[in-house]
Amino acid sequence: MSTADSNYLIQQLLRSQLTRTELDEFLAGLHDEDDVRVYSEVLEAFFIELLKQHKQQPEPDPQAD
Repeated sequence: MSTADSNYLIQQLLRSQLTRTELDEFLAGLHDEDDVRVYSEVLEAFFIELLKQHKQQPEPDPQAD
């Protein structure tokens, strides 16, 4: 599977938009070292971005309750 295909499958997974065929392709990729590397890289970038977004959010005001 190409890097672009692996990247696409992870993006679809994160959006909860995988079709049955795409899910089968994704699962098959778990047995391929190159695909797993791409999955890992895409997931790492995704979670780093989530952490950045979380850090940019203002802290809740504890006196607001």
